Amino acid sequence: MKLHDLMPNVGAKKVGKRKGHGISAGQGKTAGRGTKGQGSRAGSGGNLYRQGGNLPFYRRLPFIRGEGFTPPNQVEYNEVNLDQLTNFQAGSEVTRETLAEAKLLHKSGNPVALLGRGEVSVALTVKVQRVSKSAQQKIEAAGGKVEIVA
Repeated sequence: MKLHDLMPNVGAKKVGKRKGHGISAGQGKTAGRGTKGQGSRAGSGGNLYRQGGNLPFYRRLPFIRGEGFTPPNQVEYNEVNLDQLTNFQAGSEVTRETLAEAKLLHKSGNPVALLGRGEVSVALTVKVQRVSKSAQQKIEAAGGKVEIVA
C-alpha cells in the first residue's frame, strides 16, 4: 500500500450541491429558494428586531438579566457558627462528618465554613475547609486549635 492508494470509505465524503450553476446542475434558476419573496433575495434572514410579534430579543434582555445564571465553578459552603458547637464535649474533634451526624449541615457533601457568631467555652479541635478570623481567635482563646483541611 502506498500513499496514493489511500482513499476514504465509500459514502464517507459527500460532494455538496453547487447551487445556482445552471439548469443541468439540478439547482439552477431559483437555486432552491422558491420564487420571489424575502427568502429568495440575497442577504435575507431578517434581523433581531423582527420576531413575528414577540418582544424583540434585545428588548427582552434587560428583564431577564441576572436571573437564572449560576456561575459554573461556584463553591457552596455549609455555614456553621460557633454557637452551634455548644453540644460538643471538651477535647472532641469537630469535622465535616461529626457536624453531619449532629445535623448541623445543610448538604453534607459540601465543604464547611466556620463563622464567628457566639462563644466557645471548651477546647475543641476543629478540622474544616474554611474558618473566619474571629472564629479562629475565639477557639484558640478557649484552648482549642483549628486545622484547615482540603
